[in-house]
Amino acid sequence: MRKTKSPSTRECILNYIRDFLADKGYAPTVRDIVRGCNISTTSVVQHHLERLEREGHIQRDPQVFRSIRLTEPLLSDNLVPLLGTIAAGEPIPVPAADTWHSEAQEMLKVPADILPVKKSVFALKIKGTSMIDALINDGDIVLMEPVTTADNGDMVAVWIKDRQEVTLKRLYKEKSRVRLQPANPTMEPFYEPFENVAVQGKVVGVIRKLS
Repeated sequence: MRKTKSPSTRECILNYIRDFLADKGYAPTVRDIVRGCNISTTSVVQHHLERLEREGHIQRDPQVFRSIRLTEPLLSDNLVPLLGTIAAGEPIPVPAADTWHSEAQEMLKVPADILPVKKSVFALKIKGTSMIDALINDGDIVLMEPVTTADNGDMVAVWIKDRQEVTLKRLYKEKSRVRLQPANPTMEPFYEPFENVAVQGKVVGVIRKLS
């Protein structure tokens, strides 16, 4: 059986520095790192800090207290507008940059590493279990990229025009209609003519509700 490789002491120190900076907003001391990484002596930490500096991961000024700086930018949290629930009711507007704040019910703090790069995103709260096999359950939050077109199999928010309803389904284009496919074996797909369906956004991420 193949063993999982444990992170090295140097990797542990670098990860600790990242987490400390993100949490506190200032750099750890050598003694902080000794305690946080369970290292025996400050000289061991100093040795690894020197290596990290030579490798270009950090910068330090030995004359300044708490002077460790990362050479890579920290991933910051982003605020994403929660526009409402995706359920029957009023159509969900595709947000524009200048209307997000006025239309949002609240602004969600979302880690940058789960957001697509250089894309506008809005959030919707899920009501129902039609996409449970796609790991999207009642109460979860989906992150949506505002788009008006979709490829077969994309998970999208669609507005059913004649019923004034919005739903989250996988979209498939057939000869003369659109199939909206749930990801739940107890539910049947439903079909709409092309002209009755307006794509409002495509799923790019999910924030799970923990029971």
